[in-house]
Amino acid sequence: MYVRHLQVGSFRSWERVDLALRPGPTVFVGRNGEGKTNLVEAVGYLATMSSHRVSSDAPLVRHGAAQAVVRAALRRDDREMLVEVEINPGRANRVRVNRAPLPRPRELLGLVRTVLFAPEDLALIRGDPTERRRFLDELLATRTPRLAGVRSDYERVLKQRNALLKTARMARGKAIETLDVWDGHLTDLGGQLLEARLRLVSDLAPYLAQAYASVAGEGAAVAALGYASTVPAAGDGAPPAADASVPSAAELTAAMRERVAERRGDELDRGVTLVGPHRDDMVIHLGSAPAKGFASHGESWSLALALKLATFALLRADGEDPILVLDDVFATLDAERRAALAAVARSAEQTLITAAVLEDVPAELRGVRVQVGGGSATVLDEGALDEGVFDETVPDDRLGDAG
Repeated sequence: MYVRHLQVGSFRSWERVDLALRPGPTVFVGRNGEGKTNLVEAVGYLATMSSHRVSSDAPLVRHGAAQAVVRAALRRDDREMLVEVEINPGRANRVRVNRAPLPRPRELLGLVRTVLFAPEDLALIRGDPTERRRFLDELLATRTPRLAGVRSDYERVLKQRNALLKTARMARGKAIETLDVWDGHLTDLGGQLLEARLRLVSDLAPYLAQAYASVAGEGAAVAALGYASTVPAAGDGAPPAADASVPSAAELTAAMRERVAERRGDELDRGVTLVGPHRDDMVIHLGSAPAKGFASHGESWSLALALKLATFALLRADGEDPILVLDDVFATLDAERRAALAAVARSAEQTLITAAVLEDVPAELRGVRVQVGGGSATVLDEGALDEGVFDETVPDDRLGDAG
């Protein structure tokens, strides 16, 4: 898959951009603050319906505008797909695929696949569990889109159960009976989410070990993955044995229900749900120790890079190359890491790279250059230009009636 044409309107700093792209590497080059990352962020948004830089949609809309629009023509084999997203902070976003509106924006998940590596990814190693849970759940939704619905339903039930726990502290009786009903919903959805995460960790682990070995070099410690859960049956954080099987969703639901019952008193006292995948963590190991708190800065960078290379390899193994997005990372990497990343970038169907200085990018990746600055983005390789893809320009208003 690759982006053949990209248009954005009122997205971040950009009033309007229209770019023809092609397979292979493309470097967006320009001074810091000119909007390079904003352009690749727009591509990433089509894949995850979220930003890797901010937690809400409001900062994505240009100051003074009511909404932003991202539109891309994507080529998959010999087929073309037009994807359009209207970002409406405080209101529901709207999505169209090939001009047809999708009933729910999350139905876009899985249609566009990207893997992004950015300086912010160091938080996957050194940050709190929220970062790693988000990484897992976004990758789950990319590989199995229906799990986005499971996660959304789980979060809705969790919110309502927490609200009930707060009131149940003061008025038990009827509130406790209602809590039993919500326990059933929580544990059913939680069991499904736990099974999916455990299978993903199991699938990803060998790719991480291989990627870290290639990045860190000969003699480096082995990288491994474990899963630490508030449900003991789902894992204690240690890497599982090679022949270990993943418990079924039904088994995990039963184990979670038992654990919820055990913690009922604590939850009533504290007014919050203490058991479930919302409190779990993916544990990244380096040798015999967890990477967080033990890995050096260089080892942490290598692990972050290896985790993204492993993600790319896993999605490729599923049958299709994702779009690889490298946001301002080459300047921060040493020669060995740069070489490992460049090797994957060369092999990808499309790689989008941002850099403040073109010389920071390995020479073999300087295919097409997009000069970004002064409020414009210009493709400098004439061979990358094509005829207009869209029969309309980026609109000033909304996408139209979503049905």
